This record gives sequence, structure tokens and C-alpha cells, in this order.
Amino acid sequence: MENFALILVALFIGYLLNARNVFPKDAPIILNQFILYISLPAMALLQIPKLSFSYEALIPIAIAWVVMGVSALAIFYVSKLADFSREVTGSLMLVGVLGNTSFVGIPVIQAYFGDSALPYVLMYDQLGSFIFLSTYGTFVSVYYSSARDVDVKAIAKKIVTFPPFLALLLALLFMGTVFPPLVIGVLSSLASAIVPLALVAVGLQLKFRLPANDAKPFAVALGVKLILAPLVAFGFAQLFSWSDKAALVSIMESGMGPMITAGAVASMSGLAPRLSSAIVGYGTLISLFSTWLIFQILLQ
Repeated sequence: MENFALILVALFIGYLLNARNVFPKDAPIILNQFILYISLPAMALLQIPKLSFSYEALIPIAIAWVVMGVSALAIFYVSKLADFSREVTGSLMLVGVLGNTSFVGIPVIQAYFGDSALPYVLMYDQLGSFIFLSTYGTFVSVYYSSARDVDVKAIAKKIVTFPPFLALLLALLFMGTVFPPLVIGVLSSLASAIVPLALVAVGLQLKFRLPANDAKPFAVALGVKLILAPLVAFGFAQLFSWSDKAALVSIMESGMGPMITAGAVASMSGLAPRLSSAIVGYGTLISLFSTWLIFQILLQ
């Protein structure tokens, strides 16, 4: 209960600070940069070594890619059937597919499963969501916003130089290693900043404007992201009889709200910015309830 109170209070604080113009407009960027360059790498180094080399560690990656692949195909074909514009289709292909598996995923998963689940969150997020954002997300933003060719080398460079990803690779080398108390204490302090900073940053970016003519694509995006995605994850896990913590965490991660970074990419690419922001804003709040339902219905 304490974790959910923190989530709601931090989101509200961020939203209120934004409404009052207390922080500068680039405050969310600064907070997210601190998380990406310092706190997430610290958490990777703290949590990933607790895993052991096993088949179980690969489950979050497999589920992440299957879920996002199916979600992308579903949105692509529904958009064609509904005759959505190119800009709206591009927006939905981003915010309806990519989930907020770190900034919101970490505190939500902590609330349900505790700290022992965090290594699986990081595997799902870094080797699933992040790489999908960097490759698929870049392609979608370029393809739907212009006729420019996709720079494959630039995408590859972006992936291999991303600090949390580098930290994840380094942490994989230390799987099974027990760090000295001093190292654990420092990493724990840096990693503990993720939850409050991430949630305040999310609150600072929440927007809720939704014109009536955006209702159909809005429903499609959240229907795929909050309903279809976790059902696909659950079905895929059932297919292989996966029922351990790695699978349960992955199913919950698949149902997280739309990724704020994906919304930002859509907006910066001119892909229905107002719609993208509304999907992220409403989707973040709705996902707090929908993930509770997932836990109660699918995972109990």
C-alpha cells in the first residue's frame, strides 16, 4: 500500500508542479537524464548480479519481443482497417506498442513482487523495451514522418553507447558475484532515486487533452497496450508452461502504460502530438488500475 501511495503522490506532485510552472520546462529531461545516466546503471549493477545464468533469465526478453511484435502488427492492421491517417498510424505504432517498463514499471513491480523481481524488470526493459525503442521506434518515427532512409549505423551506435545498456552488459559479467557492503551501499543509494524522480518526471509530463475525433485511435492504442499485450504475454507464457516469477513479472510489465519517451518521439516527429500526449497521460493513470486487474485475474 505504501508503494502505491508513493506512486500516486509523486505523480500528483509532478502534475501540480507543472501546472504551477514551478520547474523549468526542461525539468523532466534533466530528471530523466539523471535516472538514465546514474540511477538505472546503478540498479543494473546492483540487481543483475543476483541472477544466475539460467533459462529463466531469458524469459522476460522472449516475452517482451513477442508482445511488442504482436502489438505492432495488431495496430498496423487495425489502423489500415480504420483508415487512420499516416500521422495517427505512426503515433499509435509508437505509444500503443512501447510500454513504460522502467519509470512506472519499477515502482509497480516493486509494489507487487518486491525487490527480488527487479532483475527481471531490468532484463525486460533493457533487452526488450529499450532495444525495441532504439530500433523499431527509430524506424517508425522516420518512416511515418518523412521519406528519409533509416540510418542503421546511427541506431546501432545509439544502442551500444546507452549508459543503462552498457551497465547491463557489465552487470551480466558479474552474475553470481556478491559485492562488498560498501559497493552495495553506494549502488543502493544511487538506485533508490529512480522511483521518486521517475514518477515526478512522469507527472510533469502528463497531459489530458483529447478532442472527440481522436477517440477511436485513442481506444485502439490503449486497447492494444493495456488489454491485448498482457493477454499475449499470458498466452505465450502458458504455451511454454512458464509460471515462475520471471514470467509473472513479464506479464505485468507487458501491461504497463504507454512509454513517455515513445510519446516524446512521436511528438517530435510530428506524429499526432496532441493524441500521443493524451494516450500517454491517460494511459499512465489507467494502467495503475489495469495492472492491478492483471495481477488479480491472471496471476493470482
